[in-house]
Amino acid sequence: MPLTTATRRTGLAERLAQRARTGYWTTLVPVFAALAVVTHLPSFLRPVWSPDEGYLATQARMLADGGVLYDTVVDRKPPLLPWLYEACFAIFGSSSLWPLRTLAIVAHLVTAVLLASIARGRWGNRAGAYAGVLYLLLSIGLSPEDTQAATFEVFMLPAMVAAFRYAERRRWLAAGIAVAMCSLTKQTGGAVLLPVLWMLFQDARQRGVRWVPALAKIGSGFALPIALVAVILTKPKGFLFWVVTGSGDYASLGSNWLQMLGRALGNSAILLAAGLGFLFPLAHRLWLRRRGRPLPERGRSFGSSLDLWVWLCSSVVAVSIGFHFFGHYYLQLMPPLVLLGVGAVATSAVRWKPVLVYTTAACTVFWGLAVLWPGQKLSQTTEVATAVAAQTTPKDTVLVWGMHPELYWLADRRPATRYLTAGFLTNYSGGKDGQKVGEEYSVSEAWQTFDEELAAKGLPEVVVDDSGTAPYQPVLIPRIETLLDTHYEVVGVTGDTVIYRLKR
Repeated sequence: MPLTTATRRTGLAERLAQRARTGYWTTLVPVFAALAVVTHLPSFLRPVWSPDEGYLATQARMLADGGVLYDTVVDRKPPLLPWLYEACFAIFGSSSLWPLRTLAIVAHLVTAVLLASIARGRWGNRAGAYAGVLYLLLSIGLSPEDTQAATFEVFMLPAMVAAFRYAERRRWLAAGIAVAMCSLTKQTGGAVLLPVLWMLFQDARQRGVRWVPALAKIGSGFALPIALVAVILTKPKGFLFWVVTGSGDYASLGSNWLQMLGRALGNSAILLAAGLGFLFPLAHRLWLRRRGRPLPERGRSFGSSLDLWVWLCSSVVAVSIGFHFFGHYYLQLMPPLVLLGVGAVATSAVRWKPVLVYTTAACTVFWGLAVLWPGQKLSQTTEVATAVAAQTTPKDTVLVWGMHPELYWLADRRPATRYLTAGFLTNYSGGKDGQKVGEEYSVSEAWQTFDEELAAKGLPEVVVDDSGTAPYQPVLIPRIETLLDTHYEVVGVTGDTVIYRLKR
C-alpha cells in the first residue's frame, strides 16, 4: 500500500526527533556553549578590560547622541563593531558592557562550531569535537586583558573561519561575503582572502574547471558589502581616509624596534605555551618530515593541509602589519593553529588524552590569572573618573589627554573633541618612543579641527592629563601646555594623572 501524506510526515518527524536526540551537533554544541561560558566567565568581573573597550563604548555614546562616524566620531577601525556597541547600548543601556561580553562568548562559540565542522570534514567526528574544545581552551591563552575583552579580534574570528569553510566547500560568493564582513570588523581580517584564493586556484587546477566565474563571485561578494558601507552607510571620503589610507604613520616601525621585537617574541611564547599540547605533535611531524623519516598516518592524510599553512602564513602577516604585536592581535592565529594541531594529532599515533589534559591545565592557569589579574590601573582610572564626575555636570565636556578613553565612559561625560586619544594629535601609539611623536606628526588637519571644536563647544570644564612621562606630555606639546597654563588650574592628582579645571 502506498504511504499516505500523514504517514510520511509522521515518519519524517520521528527521524528528525531521533537525529536530534543522537545527532552529532545536538550533543556537541551544548558542550561547546558551556565551555565558552566557563572560559570567559572572568570577563564579567571588571567593568572594562582594555582601552579598546573604553574607546568603543565612548564612540557608541557619541553615535547615540547624533555623532556621525568618520566625521564627528572617528577611529582607524572599520564600522561594524562600533555599530554593534551602539545597538547594544540602545537596547540594554550604556552603563555596562555585559551585553557585549555575552556576544563575545557567542562569537567564540560560533568560531568553535565552524572549526569543528572543518576538522570533522577532514579528519572525522572525533577531530571535529576536539577542534572546538581545544579552540575554546586556547581562546584565553594570552594576557587576560587581550582575551577577556569584547574587542575587534574576537568578533572578527567567526567571519574569518566562515570564509575558509565556505571556500573549502566551493561556495565562492558566500566566501567573498564572509571576507568582507571580516574586513569590516578589522582590516587585517581581510588576510583570509589569501587562503580563499589559494583554494580557488587549487580547485581549478585539480578539477580542470574555469576559475574566472568563481573569482568573479568572490570579488563581488567581497566588494559589494564594503561598497554598501563606504558609499551609503558612511561618508565615502571619511571611510576611505580613516579605514584605508590614514594610518601610514601609525603603522610604521619607528626606532623602538627592540621593544616591538620583545613584545612579538613574548606574546608568541605565551601562545606557544598555551597550545603546546597540540602544537608539539605538529612540530614533531614537521621535524620527521625534515629528517626524511616516514610519517605514521591514521585516517585521512595530513598532507592535504597546505591550505591551512597558507591561512596561518597570511595570519602571521596580518599580525605583523603595523609592527605593534599587541597580544590581542594573536587571536587571529588561533584558528589555523588549532586546525593544524588537530590534524597532526588525528593523523598520527599521538593520543588525544595527553593533548587535552595539557591544554586544560594551561587554560586553568590563564583562567586563574584572569580572576586574580591586578587591578591597580583600573582602580586609579576609576578613581579619576569619579573625581571628574564630581567636578562636572552631565552638560559639561571633558578632555582626556592620554591613551585611556575609557575615562570618558566611566565618568559618563561627553568628550570635548572627536579625537578620543592623544595619539591622533601626536602620532603616539603603544610601544613607540619619542621619534615622530609631536604636533607636526598629527593626523592631517587634526589640530585645525581640534581648535574649531573647542571654539564651537567652548573650552572643556575639565582636562585630565593622563600622559605621565610619555613623549606627548604637555611640556612637549606647546598647544596643550599653553591651553593648560592659560585657562586651567590643578584640582587633583591621582598617581601620575593630573586633573585640571577651568579657572573661574
